[in-house]
Amino acid sequence: MPSTQEITRRLKSVKSTKKITRAMQMVSAAKMRKAQTATLASRSYAELAGDLIRTVSTQAHSKNKLLQHFPKASKVGVIVISTNRGLVGGFNNNLLLKLKEYTSAKPEVISELVVMGRKAAEFATRNRYDVQAQFSKFDTTIPIEEIYPLAKLVTNLYRSGEYREIVIVYSHFVSTLSQTATVKTVLPFTIPNGREHTESNELYEPDAETVQNYLIPRIIESQIYQAILESDASEHSARMVMMKNATEAAGDLIDDLTLTFNKLRQNKITTELSEITAGKIALEGR
Repeated sequence: MPSTQEITRRLKSVKSTKKITRAMQMVSAAKMRKAQTATLASRSYAELAGDLIRTVSTQAHSKNKLLQHFPKASKVGVIVISTNRGLVGGFNNNLLLKLKEYTSAKPEVISELVVMGRKAAEFATRNRYDVQAQFSKFDTTIPIEEIYPLAKLVTNLYRSGEYREIVIVYSHFVSTLSQTATVKTVLPFTIPNGREHTESNELYEPDAETVQNYLIPRIIESQIYQAILESDASEHSARMVMMKNATEAAGDLIDDLTLTFNKLRQNKITTELSEITAGKIALEGR
């Protein structure tokens, strides 16, 4: 049975922990609201941009390598977006399980990673993945200019003809309580069902080829940027929920320790009263 002094020390420690988790919960909640707003505001644009390039790519037989397929290529490029820090529950585990599931399904090709986030980099090192590049992960909403080097790298990799596809493994934001590890294909672009490359009478200025050459890099950038925003919203949501659960668990532990402390103190008082009464009776009996 612990002493009252020990329980007092534990109560002090748990109360301090509760203050920390409560503060982290509030910080994560503020970041989460900002990240969710940015994610939802740009999601429609990213989806429509993807549809646009798929539509434009059917209008002419383009020589642009970003519109070509390389089914015999020996590699796949995988962009992995994780967190820098922990305290996010199963966020990173689910993400890395999805990565292993994807790479295991393609044993005939070499999976080369481009990682963003310290946890993904550590996982790649432990599991001996080939890492092409590592990019810093921002803990706040990332400016789109910061993803230009990443977008340029993966487009250059695909242009080389050595990669059959480029995908992103990230956590898709569904709601505050739900995030889904997702694999999304960036390249090659898929042609809408029932449509093939055709010569079209539609007018593009200056021409379809030039429009494609300008649009494709911008749309790749938007797809990568959207995945990062989704990951940010998922991360802050997961951390906020974890800190909320930790704060509530600390509160429950404080209640239990307080109850135990009160029982011990009551037992101690009862024992002392019994000793005083027994002593008094003994003195009166002399």
